[in-house]
Amino acid sequence: MTCPFCDDIKRQPIIIYKDDLVISFPTNMPIVTGHVLVCPTRHVEKIDQLSNGELKAIKDLIVKLKKGLASSLLAEGFNIAWNEGKMAGQAIDHLHIHVVPRKTGDSGIHEYDPRKFLYRPGSRIESPERELKEVAALIKTNLG
Repeated sequence: MTCPFCDDIKRQPIIIYKDDLVISFPTNMPIVTGHVLVCPTRHVEKIDQLSNGELKAIKDLIVKLKKGLASSLLAEGFNIAWNEGKMAGQAIDHLHIHVVPRKTGDSGIHEYDPRKFLYRPGSRIESPERELKEVAALIKTNLG
């Protein structure tokens, strides 16, 4: 199996940061200028496969990148997200977190409501508290 994040020698000149745990580079199809990816250096597909050290390194690099993007590109906010699994839109089977700097006047969606953007269009009535309690109890029971 080949992985474009592990094997792509062309990525070397555009690496922003790399160490034994984490790597960051601009995506080749950015939403806006400065849209970068943060990945574990080790090939894993899902966030629950990360070690605690890898998870901390990813978080720390995202914080550092936000500061750099705010300074260099005048970012006023950020979209930070990942897709996990084919049904959720993960196109490359190497975990990667998108860090998208946002500022007034840039392109892309600004009115971000996950129910409209990711899951299902249209309105949805608010769930009754009883239903929310049942769902919360079911999830709590199965946390393991």
